[in-house]
Amino acid sequence: MYDTPPAAFYAGQHLHQGLNYVTMRDGVKLAATVRLPPGKTLADGPFPTVIEYSGYQVAAPHNLIDALLHLGPGGSGALLNPSSACGDDPLLPSTATAVGSILAPLLGFATISLQMRGTGCSGGAMDLFGLSTTFDGYDAVQTAAAQPWVKGHKVGLVGISFSGISQLFVAGTRPPGLAAIAPMSVTNDLYDTGYPGGIFNSGFGASWIAERISDAQPAPGGGQPYAKALVAAGDRQCIADQRLRLQTANINKLLTENQHRTPALFDVRSPEAWARHIDVPVFLVGALQDEQTGPQWAALIGALRHDPKVWVTMVNGTHADSLGPGSITRWVEFLDLFVAHQLPHVPGYVTALSGALYQQIASAPSKPLPPLRFTHAASVAAAQTAFARDPRVRVLFDNGGSAAAPGALDPQWEAGFSAWPPTQAKVTTLALGAGGTLGAGHPSAGTASWKPDPSARPATDLSAGANAWAALPPYDWAPVSGTDGVGFTSAPLAHDEVVGGPASLNLALKSTAPDTDLQVSVSDVRPDGQEMYVTSGFLRASDRALDPATSTALAPAPPYLAATARPLPAGRYSAVRIPVDPVAYAFRAGSRLRVTITAPGGDRPSWSFTSLPTGGRVTDTIAVGGAHPSALVIGIVPGVKPSDAQPPCPSSRGEPCRAYAPAANGG
Repeated sequence: MYDTPPAAFYAGQHLHQGLNYVTMRDGVKLAATVRLPPGKTLADGPFPTVIEYSGYQVAAPHNLIDALLHLGPGGSGALLNPSSACGDDPLLPSTATAVGSILAPLLGFATISLQMRGTGCSGGAMDLFGLSTTFDGYDAVQTAAAQPWVKGHKVGLVGISFSGISQLFVAGTRPPGLAAIAPMSVTNDLYDTGYPGGIFNSGFGASWIAERISDAQPAPGGGQPYAKALVAAGDRQCIADQRLRLQTANINKLLTENQHRTPALFDVRSPEAWARHIDVPVFLVGALQDEQTGPQWAALIGALRHDPKVWVTMVNGTHADSLGPGSITRWVEFLDLFVAHQLPHVPGYVTALSGALYQQIASAPSKPLPPLRFTHAASVAAAQTAFARDPRVRVLFDNGGSAAAPGALDPQWEAGFSAWPPTQAKVTTLALGAGGTLGAGHPSAGTASWKPDPSARPATDLSAGANAWAALPPYDWAPVSGTDGVGFTSAPLAHDEVVGGPASLNLALKSTAPDTDLQVSVSDVRPDGQEMYVTSGFLRASDRALDPATSTALAPAPPYLAATARPLPAGRYSAVRIPVDPVAYAFRAGSRLRVTITAPGGDRPSWSFTSLPTGGRVTDTIAVGGAHPSALVIGIVPGVKPSDAQPPCPSSRGEPCRAYAPAANGG
């Protein structure tokens, strides 16, 4: 099945404007809608062309641009909601596919909106990111590149979230017709999102899987709205393409039976594994507090290290912030230079629409779009060379921190690095001490204990239905109190310190139970008494074994295999390293760095966890101080200083605030 068809197989298929059915190498047909810039026909080509490949309602053939122009003021994250249809028209594509169905055509690109097999009007049975889905992407790229109306006979891949993740799989197959990819808000590994630290994500992870199962049901009894409408209208191909839907794999059953990282199931579904084979230019954007796919996506940077043409933008914020003003104009530059092979340009009406678009995405104000660069370069080649001088990793700090409009889509400053973690980062160990202290040196020996009861705190820090992308979401970030957890807080910092890279909380741990679930959160206790969230990490203690080949001082790498899981020894301490998600944060002079340890839950807007039940009867204890203390290991980046004052609290996007209250152990 995975033998590559001859070139004639692709050249023999002819795509027209509107809804098409594209034949894959195994005979399955995928729905694909060709969208052109407003007012254009294929006769006006050739067009620079991109593909947006998704299992959301992407190939529904009506025009989302027209619907956008009729959107009212306000919004609640509608433009990235996969179930949002901007009205009652079932033939509109999901607004989660706005990158391809709105932005690309407005910028002069043709878009092929490609529907994954087993969803919508595409044939076959859904196999979520399985090999058939991955090689469908290869076939679609080659078919698109063969079209006479495609400029240069090469295409790019675009999209956010689902249609961002799919790009990494497809590009890993190295289709010759692929020019470049621009994934936004992705994950590095489906297991890492579905089982953070080996603990089932019963929040976003479970709800997203439930939606995919619903989308795979055969129309007209189930499935996506446009498939129901086209089946009812008598679309023969869409009707025929529903036949294999009942053969769709039971994803929930697969996950239940594979709570550890079964290689045969998860390795082929790992974006990080496929990224190691990518050899085209990549423009990757993600947020470090992404409430959906998670912040661990930064591991992709290492997987792409062999590719010289990779540019990464990371920002504090939410799932939607990849589209923010700090990155979107460089995204346009990248597509123009490496897909269209033209000097960058943005039509004036796109700039005029940007404020309304951001208000719909995030219910938040935004700064004006930065001007495009290289618009008057001597040639495309010269502009590409100039673009390549950008740092490989660009970090946007204090996004939302504007005192004039807290929570606005507005990074305050930035820093560039040649790699991630930054090569100049100094590995720094901060020991956990008695009384809740945190710092360098060797504090006196002691212990700290808590009861890891997952029912003691809220499951999340944001109520269901609340808009995580708003300027100032109504977070309820509950403090650690009583016996729920322990905290460790440093002395006030003498100087500004920028922390960059992954981190590790290294514990000497024992428990009254053979297994226990752990959550560590890093926060900033400010001089004004407010505490700002930075990041978290998770681990089921039985999964504490590490892969020695890939673990580093900053990044422990548990394999999460059933064969390496083992219970905690009764009555004895074990070395447990909790992977902490990547940090890019400036702690200001006078602030105190804080670490809290609890049962999982309460520190994320939409991740909740199926944790081990304890009924309040389990006690976890860590050794602190002494010769081998528990410690936080972070990377401090010398020579990088914030150019702005400390942002108001609340203001920074994705980073809730609360009044600081010491934990029962003093930290």
